[in-house]
Amino acid sequence: MTKFIAALTIAAALLPAGVAARGPDQRFTRDGMTYVYSVSPAAGGRQVIQGRRLPGNSSFRLVVKGNRVAGTSGGQPVSFRVPVAAPAVLAAR
Repeated sequence: MTKFIAALTIAAALLPAGVAARGPDQRFTRDGMTYVYSVSPAAGGRQVIQGRRLPGNSSFRLVVKGNRVAGTSGGQPVSFRVPVAAPAVLAAR
């Protein structure tokens, strides 16, 4: 589950500030689980990611500051570093 939350965190961290400020529900599906979440700015340069994992309707709330993530997922505390994203490879024809 940490890999999925990390992917969610990286995706949210890469959003432009204007998108994060709007906070609309976003979603992605991985391994049969759908994650529905919103991202909102918080004091001190933090971002709050909160939403639900379906099926099961399990909630999560993560606070991202720099390269650290802390919060709860399914009622359990979580804390981890944001993995370094691999550099994008661009192909040209």
